[in-house]
Amino acid sequence: MRPARVRTRHRLPWGRGGPLALWAVLPVVAAALVAPTMTAQASGTSLPHARPATSDTPDFGPNVKIFDPSMSSSSIQSTLDSVFNQQQSNQFGTQRDALLFKPGTYNVQASIGFNTQIAGLGLSPDDVQINGYVTSDAGWNNGNATQNFWREAENLSVTPPSGTDTWAVSQGASLRRMDVHGELKLDPSGDGWSSGGFLSDSRVSGQVFSGSQQQWMTRNTDFGSWSNGVWNQVFVGDPNAPAQSFPNPTYTTVAQTPVSREKPFPYIDASGNYHVYVPSLRTNTAGATWINGSTPGTSLPMHDFYVTQPNDSAETMNAALAAGDDLLITPGVYHLDQTLQITHPDQLVLGMGLATLVPDNGVTAVSTADVNGAQIDGLLIDAGSTNSASLVQMGQSGSSADHSADPQSIEDVYFRIGGDGVGKATDSLVINSHDTIGDNLWLWRADHGSGVGWTSNTADTGLIVNGDNVTMYGLAVEHYQKTEVLWNGNGGRTYFFQNENPYDPPDQSSWMNGGTNGYPAYEVANNVTSHQAWGVGSYCYFNVNRAIVNDHAFQAPNTSGVVFHDLLTVSLGGVGTINHVINASGGAANSTTNNVYLANYP
Repeated sequence: MRPARVRTRHRLPWGRGGPLALWAVLPVVAAALVAPTMTAQASGTSLPHARPATSDTPDFGPNVKIFDPSMSSSSIQSTLDSVFNQQQSNQFGTQRDALLFKPGTYNVQASIGFNTQIAGLGLSPDDVQINGYVTSDAGWNNGNATQNFWREAENLSVTPPSGTDTWAVSQGASLRRMDVHGELKLDPSGDGWSSGGFLSDSRVSGQVFSGSQQQWMTRNTDFGSWSNGVWNQVFVGDPNAPAQSFPNPTYTTVAQTPVSREKPFPYIDASGNYHVYVPSLRTNTAGATWINGSTPGTSLPMHDFYVTQPNDSAETMNAALAAGDDLLITPGVYHLDQTLQITHPDQLVLGMGLATLVPDNGVTAVSTADVNGAQIDGLLIDAGSTNSASLVQMGQSGSSADHSADPQSIEDVYFRIGGDGVGKATDSLVINSHDTIGDNLWLWRADHGSGVGWTSNTADTGLIVNGDNVTMYGLAVEHYQKTEVLWNGNGGRTYFFQNENPYDPPDQSSWMNGGTNGYPAYEVANNVTSHQAWGVGSYCYFNVNRAIVNDHAFQAPNTSGVVFHDLLTVSLGGVGTINHVINASGGAANSTTNNVYLANYP
C-alpha cells in the first residue's frame, strides 16, 4: 500500500496548520513567494495571484449534476434525459457535463452522449447501484458508433433489466471501475460499426460481446467470457482473458500488467465531505483493484484541491498549483493564456466531465517538472488556432531523475487538433520524464468537422517519448502529418496501439519522408536498444487521393532488444496502400489485400 503522501509544498503556515509567530514563518513565506516568481519569470508568464480558496464541500459549478437516493427516480430521469438530448449528437459543442451519484440505489436509465461523464461517488463501485442501463448507443448516427467519442462511465454498479448493457464507443472513451451484473455489449444496436474503446479495473459477471469492435483494449478486468473480435483485441492482466491466438482470432493476451496506476476519483463520506482517492502504484498484477477489498491508495481531502469554475483563468489555476494545491477542473471549456505548471511531487490535475483546455497564443496547455508522481487525468486538450509547439509536456527537456518508485502518469486524456475549428500544434504529447505511465490516450488530428484540411489543422507528431522505461496502455494516435509516434527512450513498452494515417495528403510529393513514400505511424529511433510492443495496428484511408502510398507503418532498428508482437496493417475499403508492415517486412495492404498480419518482428 502506498504510504501517506508527504506534502513538501509551499503553503502559508497560517492557511491550515494553526497560528505561528510571524518571525518563525518569514523564511517559509519568502520561499513560497520566490519560487513561483522564478518559475513564472522563466516561463514568460505573469506572476500568480494569491492562492484561491479551497473547501471540503465545494461548489462544483453549473455543469455538475449530483444525485442522491432521496431524490425521486422521475426527477433524476428527467435530468439524465435532458443532458442526453443536448449531448447525443453534440460532437463539437462547448457544453460539458458530469453526472455524479451519491452512494445508494437508483432505478434509472442513463444514456451517455458526447462530452459527458457519469460516475459514482462511493469508495467502491458497489456503493452506487444502478438498477437500469448505463448506455452508449448510436441512434444519432444511423447505428454507426465509429464517431462515439469523448464520454466516460466510472465507479458504478449496473444491473441491466434485460441482462445486457450496451457500451458502443470508439476512441476517447472509457469504462473504469465498473461492476456490470450481466453481459456487456460493445457494439451498437443492430450490430453497426464501432471502432475502439478502453475497459479497466472492472468486473463483468457475464460475457463481454465485442461484436463489430474493430479494436479494443481491456486491462485488469474480470469477466465471465469474451466473444468475437475484428482486427485487434488486447488483454493485459485479465484473469479470464481468451488465450493468445493472434491473428485467428485476433487476440493478444498478456497475463500480468507490469506496472499501473489507476485514475484518481472523487468520493463523498458519511459526513458529506468530498475527497479524492489516489490508487497506489501496482506491479505485476491481474484483476481489478477493488474486488477482494479496498483499492490500495491514499485518500486526499477535497481542501487539498482548488476546484475550478468554467470562467477561471490560467493565472488563477497556476496560483493554486504554485501554492501546492491540486486542481479539480470542473466541466467547461477553459482558454489558457499561460501554461498550467505542475511543479510539486504527487500533484494532481484531475478533470471532470471532459473538461477541456484550449491553449491560446501558441502556449503549451500543461507541463510538469521532473518530479515524482505528477498526474494528469480526465481532460480534453483542444489545440488553439495559433500553433503550439506542444500541447502537454511531462518533464522538462533533459529530465534525468529516476521515478520508478513513484512515476508520473497520464490517464484518460484526449488531444484534438481541429474539428471544432482550426487548431494547430507541432507535437501533441512530449514525455521527457523517465518511467511515465500512459493509460487510455487518444491523440487525434481531426478528419471531419470544421477547420479540417491539409494546410488548416496542421500537426506533425502525436507522441514523442524521450524518457526511458515509459509504458503505454491503450494508445491511439491518428492522422498526424509526419511520424505519428516517435520513441527515443530505452525500455519503452506499448500494450495496444491503434492508428490511422492521415486521410488527406493531396499528392505523394506532399507526404514524403525524404526519399521514402509517407511516414511511419510508430517509429523506434535507431539509437534505441530495448523496446517492446504488443497488439499494434495501422490503417490507411487516403480518400483525397487514393493513389497515395505509405512505404511502411512501423519502423524500428534491427536489434534483438527491440521486439514487436502481433502487428497488422489495414487498407480501409482498399482506399490507398501501405506497402510493408514494419521496415521491409510484411506484405502490402491495398485494394487487393485489405488486411495484413505479422505475428512477430523480428
